[in-house]
Amino acid sequence: MGRMEELVELLNKYAKEYYELDNPTVSDAEYDALYDELVMLEQFGGLVLPDSPTRRVGGKPNEGFRQIKHKERLYSLDKTKTIEGVGEWIAKIQKEQPVAFTLEYKYDGLTLNLSYEGGRLVRACTRGDGEIGEEVTEQVKTIKNVPLTIPFKGEIDVSGEGLMPLSSLEEYNRDAKVPLKNARNGVAGAIRNLDVKETERRRLSFFAYNVGYHKGIEFTSQHEVHAFLIEQGFNVGDYFKVVNNFEEIKKLLEEAEIKRPTLDFLIDGMVFKVDRFDLREMLGFTEKFPRWALAYKFKAEELSTEVKDVLWQVSRTGKLNPLAVLDPVEIGGATVSRATLSNINEIRRKKIRIGDRVFVRRSGDVIPEITGVAEECEGAKEVVAPAVCPVCGSPVIEKGVFLYCSNNENCAPKIISKIEHFCSKDGLDIDGLSEKTIEQFYNEFGLKSADELFTLKKEDLLSLEGFKEKKAENVIAGIEKAKHTTLTRFLTAIGVPNIGKKAAKLLEQTFGSLDKLMQATVEDIASIEDFGLITASSVVEYFSSEENRLFIQRLLDNGITFLQEEKHEGVFSGRTVVITGTLSSYKRSAAQEEIRKRGGNVADSVSKQVDLVVVGADAGSKLDKAKKLGIEIVDEAGFLAMLAE
Repeated sequence: MGRMEELVELLNKYAKEYYELDNPTVSDAEYDALYDELVMLEQFGGLVLPDSPTRRVGGKPNEGFRQIKHKERLYSLDKTKTIEGVGEWIAKIQKEQPVAFTLEYKYDGLTLNLSYEGGRLVRACTRGDGEIGEEVTEQVKTIKNVPLTIPFKGEIDVSGEGLMPLSSLEEYNRDAKVPLKNARNGVAGAIRNLDVKETERRRLSFFAYNVGYHKGIEFTSQHEVHAFLIEQGFNVGDYFKVVNNFEEIKKLLEEAEIKRPTLDFLIDGMVFKVDRFDLREMLGFTEKFPRWALAYKFKAEELSTEVKDVLWQVSRTGKLNPLAVLDPVEIGGATVSRATLSNINEIRRKKIRIGDRVFVRRSGDVIPEITGVAEECEGAKEVVAPAVCPVCGSPVIEKGVFLYCSNNENCAPKIISKIEHFCSKDGLDIDGLSEKTIEQFYNEFGLKSADELFTLKKEDLLSLEGFKEKKAENVIAGIEKAKHTTLTRFLTAIGVPNIGKKAAKLLEQTFGSLDKLMQATVEDIASIEDFGLITASSVVEYFSSEENRLFIQRLLDNGITFLQEEKHEGVFSGRTVVITGTLSSYKRSAAQEEIRKRGGNVADSVSKQVDLVVVGADAGSKLDKAKKLGIEIVDEAGFLAMLAE
């Protein structure tokens, strides 16, 4: 079998797994690499095999659903993986005159086509092969942001992407007997599921981006279509730009790739379209693609590779964290050879074994994670949970789904990791105290708690190998400087469970002092926005521990003090204010800044710690809670009057 035949057979197998079985065994990036190789061979040899995937637009329709012929063909997009490729495409189109392009996210889900007649949703279909799709109307009706009726009373087809938000995926997998491999697989399986209740359980979203067949209205540009979709009540996302300058385009593409990991849904690139429809008609189509559109693909975030081994590392809390050792693979410009596995239950739920091939995902600087098994391999071995700590040999104890070393006092990795976290950039930010130096303190001085750092003297450090006068002075100066810190840094440093930098900042803004926080109840803390009962309980439990209270007192006795933000005086002095609803005079961020300028604190949620609630239009549950708690309430006019005082 020649290489071309081999590629066609492989790609058709992978396409069937993806489009028809909803069970891919390779990542998009790996499929694309093989597809690009096939295209190159076809162009070089001038031959396209009859069953080549390059002849197809999408997947074969699933026979479990009624087949629907689209009124207009749904084309896929030509693509490039380089900014230079975008520049060449733009230059070709702009050869004779300046041309404006629209720029949108390339959503990574399942393409859907919604048909409306007389203002009602009458049918929803998948793209299928571009000409024939599957009718999935009842499944699509479970998507909460799909309008069942629209103001336009003519006939119109609206195309868009069905997506499973990453937050929905995380929530679904928390209780799923069979976890989903990724959000893309999640939406495909949901829409192609004959059980409509299962579709609804996955809490999908729909993003509209195009109008196909239409009768009773005309459009002259993509930006007109975009405005029309908004008027009709469709979710179009928050990214749509009209551009024509290549330097600006380069900057926008770079910014989008940076923002990508922060989104709650998958995108795998950006889409350019010629804005004017009359120019589109002149440019026309190839067999598969419109010549007036182009997809720019980001670097791959997910690939498949083999699990070589599973190691167990001991964290600062004593938790044993499983870490997968992988056959190294390049993802997003970085070599990935390790991936987090969370806990033994997660390993068993995802059916991960040593020797299997798995999907590995990396977003920005986040630790790579295994999202699911790509291929079960012969001879693969089950992952066995350790019975003893891999470092000190002490018995392992179970707490919920996690395993912990039972040796609280003398397990070196726990002690060193806790102190390293205390000194870290988000903690007290003590220069010169690396893991290696802290390990040196542990071995030479028997240092076992972060408060003991503040008892060290320059003479002590000069007795250590590698410490000269200057280095010793710098470390002692760094420790001394760290005594004057913020409550946010302090809470992050001492390692309150489930509290990172952002949560610590919210606690400081809400309670203002360590004393008030240590006296707070679970209800007080849970009322803060983005805090739940589990996080609130862990905070209260931490401060209820006699051991932790003694640790904090030793830190305070050693000179820890808290810097106070400079406070302005004004009408809101000493008061905590919440804004709810929409203000016509100010954006919320600007209104909050006006409050701070006049001495007030700003909170995001209503609790007993709040003194005043400012109510704008369309206020919701925060207003109800403020009334229930008897908190002072003012409308926008009252707020403006206070600002004028």
